Amino acid sequence: MPDYAFVRQTDGFTCGPTVALVASAALDPGYGETITDPAAEQHRIHKAANFLWPRKLGTTPWGVAAVISRHAAALGVRYGWRYFRPSDLPAAIAAVESDWPVALLIGETIPRHWILIVGHDDGQLRCFNPARGAVTTIPVDDLRNRHVEPLGFPRPFALVLPRRVV
Repeated sequence: MPDYAFVRQTDGFTCGPTVALVASAALDPGYGETITDPAAEQHRIHKAANFLWPRKLGTTPWGVAAVISRHAAALGVRYGWRYFRPSDLPAAIAAVESDWPVALLIGETIPRHWILIVGHDDGQLRCFNPARGAVTTIPVDDLRNRHVEPLGFPRPFALVLPRRVV
């Protein structure tokens, strides 16, 4: 996973577009090289991903999946979303171990924030947090047990991960 620590979300609504930007740039280095203004690109992605969805409500899982899929398609992969279930963790871990980033939607009572899982080592997940522009490590068991407070919110809601060949 390239170092995108310089990328931070520009406001309280662009965590999803920022996660989609970082995942897309990791999967498509040519795209990553074209990003000269990450803030402008976040807003372009936000508008494209939320064609009918109010941007003040963030970005939907299907919007994040569609943006990442545009860049993964050249590699023969489509991203899809699903509600978080602990039984999906092996697929998410296998994906990041094969350099396929996985987006995670977290929140409290409602979904509020996007995180990008970028790696796995020795039972620890490396998670890019666009609010901080930094990577946080959490134990896999914490996510399995739906205990993800170190990421900013306590509860996982959805995953966006590679799921089928185009």
